[in-house]
Amino acid sequence: MSEPQGSEGTTQRLPVMEKAAGTGGEYEAPPVPAGEGGEAAGGRRFWSARRWPAGIVALLLLVVAGAFLYDVAAVRADRDALAWRRELARQLAERPLDDVWVLVGAGVAAALGLWLIVLAVTPGLRAVLPMRRTHADVRAGLHKKAAAMVLRDRAMEVAGVQSVRVRMRRARADVRAVSHFREPDDVRADLDATLGEAVRGLGLTRPPTLSVHVARPGRKG
Repeated sequence: MSEPQGSEGTTQRLPVMEKAAGTGGEYEAPPVPAGEGGEAAGGRRFWSARRWPAGIVALLLLVVAGAFLYDVAAVRADRDALAWRRELARQLAERPLDDVWVLVGAGVAAALGLWLIVLAVTPGLRAVLPMRRTHADVRAGLHKKAAAMVLRDRAMEVAGVQSVRVRMRRARADVRAVSHFREPDDVRADLDATLGEAVRGLGLTRPPTLSVHVARPGRKG
């Protein structure tokens, strides 16, 4: 058994060499109903704390504000202004607005500002899937890797399944299985039923649509 990478889970019952997929096809299962009770299917995502962006911005503001405050205090104490502030004031006074460096600086500042606005208005935490709320004061979420692991383990219980790869997304779960002794269509039907029940058991506010693909193992040598 190998550990899942990203939002994918991979389990292999027997050591095999898988090459090009054989027969099998894509099967789009109907959306799984949200179930009874709990929060409606329009559950909102969890908001990220944005600690790294907030920390970087706070540190930059602290450095810039501290440098300007020190220079202003030095001037108030009848000392000469620091060379960098005199040079900055000269450059701002002499350079025209259509200067290349002025335009580059304005573009960088605008890009950083747009990035901060996007971070402020988007929730983030795309790897956490919100779950149905059975209590008004409790919110729960399920990580995509954990959900992929559950679906992978349930898929390995289906007869004829030799190996499974599960990629969990917000609105879709991609399942790729290899069948070594049963017909792919029969395995795909059993996987659809088993994984549909497993998805409902996850308790997500927006149960993902299943996309199941079953193939024969590739030939060795």
